[in-house]
Amino acid sequence: MTAWKPLFVALLVLLTGFAHAAPIRIKDLVEFDGVRTNDLVGYGLVVGLNGTGDGLRNSPFTEEILSNILERLGVNVTGEQFRPNNVAAVLVTASLPPFARAGSTIDVTISAIGDADSLLGGTLVMTPLNAADGDIYAVAQGTIIAGGASAAGDGATVVQGVPTAGVVPSGATIEREVAFDFANMTSLRLALRTADFTTAARIEAAINQDFNRAVAVMLDAGTVELDINATRMQSPAHALGRIENILVEPERRARVVVDQRSGTIVMGEDVRISRVAVSQGNLTLRIQESPVVVQPNPFAPGETVVVPRTDAAIIDEPGIGLAEVREGTSLSEVVAGLNALGVAPRDMIDILKSIKASGALHAEFIVR
Repeated sequence: MTAWKPLFVALLVLLTGFAHAAPIRIKDLVEFDGVRTNDLVGYGLVVGLNGTGDGLRNSPFTEEILSNILERLGVNVTGEQFRPNNVAAVLVTASLPPFARAGSTIDVTISAIGDADSLLGGTLVMTPLNAADGDIYAVAQGTIIAGGASAAGDGATVVQGVPTAGVVPSGATIEREVAFDFANMTSLRLALRTADFTTAARIEAAINQDFNRAVAVMLDAGTVELDINATRMQSPAHALGRIENILVEPERRARVVVDQRSGTIVMGEDVRISRVAVSQGNLTLRIQESPVVVQPNPFAPGETVVVPRTDAAIIDEPGIGLAEVREGTSLSEVVAGLNALGVAPRDMIDILKSIKASGALHAEFIVR
């Protein structure tokens, strides 16, 4: 409990010290319509492994792609039997950023799909990367930087990290650009990352105040539409460059997030609790079997039997007694009180879940 107490105290001070959210830039609150990344994927081959590649008997697709690559390079391997252990079949993934131009480079992630033990020291052979439409947008190749290490002996194997996955920094060259006529757009929608009517209205008001005229309109809780022509800017890029740094104070929902694995509790200042009484205690059930063997006297008739003996007890460990929470009390005050009573974090989570089930906790309750 002593290790958790400073964490809760610091968390409560942080939460109670700010009654309102700090102003945030619009670019950190919204996504601009059409300005997005595109996922790419490819199937390739890694060579140059130090005997840690795929076992071709268990991964026939590795032999197939190796044969195809050698055939394209003019090496005829039809009908040949080869079992190299320094190659591995991999999936190559990447994200094509918005406004990426042909000739620029992006990072790629390499992941083994066979039974390779490690990709350390391997080199990715030229691999085309396709988007969801099936077209090739980039080509990847380069030396892999794996994020782990492995060592094996006759009787034991040690693995640290994940040596079967790695990255190739700037390993893919963009060959095709995404068709997107951004410069000729007449209107642009701003999609809020967290939909909220109040935040959307504040974004609309802040943009209109900056331009001194009505150039933005709120369509719904998650969308604000910007009229590019009404901004009288040279292009949509100039308009977004002006509005993305406007400060807006976002509205926060009352929310409690609980991580049961680590015992972490994160809450907002707006969380409130109705009048409720809380009582918590711990019961420990202990059952111990101590069988006794009974034997007859020497040379006397009879049989050896086992007599069961069970020691059962229920131990009521100290907990918190009946505590009453006043109307309108903030959750931070409740947690501070429970923390002062010495309640363990996991017991505190159970108490909060019970308060939510009773209908007294007025907030969105998220358990991870």
